[in-house]
Amino acid sequence: MVKKLTATLLGLSALVLAGCGTDKPSGQMPPPPAVEIAQVSTEATTLWRSFTGRVVAPETVALRPRVSGYIDRVSFTEGALVERGDVLFTIDQRPYKARLRAAEADLQRVRSQVSFSEKQAKRAQQLLSSKAISREEYDRRLSARDVERAALGSAEAALENARLDLHYTEVKAPISGRVSRALVTRGNLANADSTLLTTLVSVDPMYVYFESDEQTFGASRTLLDADASPQVHIGLAGEKGYPHTGKLDFIDNRLNSHTGTIQFRAVLANPDGTFQPGQFARVEMPIEEMTQAVLIDSKAVLTDQDRRYVYVVNQDNITERRPVQVGPRQGSRTLIRSGLETGDKIVVNGLQKIFFPGMPVAPEMIAQKNPGSAAQAAGH
Repeated sequence: MVKKLTATLLGLSALVLAGCGTDKPSGQMPPPPAVEIAQVSTEATTLWRSFTGRVVAPETVALRPRVSGYIDRVSFTEGALVERGDVLFTIDQRPYKARLRAAEADLQRVRSQVSFSEKQAKRAQQLLSSKAISREEYDRRLSARDVERAALGSAEAALENARLDLHYTEVKAPISGRVSRALVTRGNLANADSTLLTTLVSVDPMYVYFESDEQTFGASRTLLDADASPQVHIGLAGEKGYPHTGKLDFIDNRLNSHTGTIQFRAVLANPDGTFQPGQFARVEMPIEEMTQAVLIDSKAVLTDQDRRYVYVVNQDNITERRPVQVGPRQGSRTLIRSGLETGDKIVVNGLQKIFFPGMPVAPEMIAQKNPGSAAQAAGH
């Protein structure tokens, strides 16, 4: 009885083991990984290049007095906006008012002397006609008249200088803009043409200066020459993309022999005071117009040391490693100068699933992104 039971249990165990073995057949390959592909096409586009620049005020004034004296009043709020003609500093006017009164009195005296000498010269003419005076006396009176006339001109000039000196005791803003702090305060002596009182910078519009290398400048000359004031896109530190638009209004007349670069300048409106002199700025400038540009998603471009390549999927859904020559990035896309042709299908998403060239995949076609210009792709 025990022998029959043991034999039955062994038979059942064999059947169970045989059934388990049939669940996992050996040698079966896993299915090809799913990837997303896009078809290569050409389009007309403008190529943009990014540069680092600095914001500069078009007008900067180091304010110094034209006359010497003690500061009597500071009439502005430090760091505030001021208008052209606003009085910023007042120098003690009392000595200059006294000099003006003295000049006015001296002019009155000289005018009286001129009137007397004119009468003397006219009387001498009559006396000479009747031979009551000598010719020598007549010439002496005419000379005295001419001397007094010259003195009158000198007195009038002295009065004008006195008026100017009094006018210059009020130090006014020569431009509209933002004023710095007062470097000389009330009660301190300010010397003419030497003491720095404060600085003043214009705020609207602003300049952005940046430099381009010689190769980029050469490539962009045709495009820049065709447009008298091409637009550029500008962004500040902390800003996304290039949200501001300016116009290129100056290109230097020669390259810097030390750096091999040439200077550009863009002008942009600044009504809200967003830009401050001295800030760093990112500038994006158009450098080339292309009628048939190949632009692909930058995620599709891989790097092997210093070589760039993409994965192309053929008609049999087999991947092929294709070396490419890349150009500048345009937002989220990269320009391909050579290596791809219209109609090629490249892997955009799922590249991490491809372990070697020639690997089969299960492709799914997606539309090629077309964000337009680099500025638009960057959020402009």
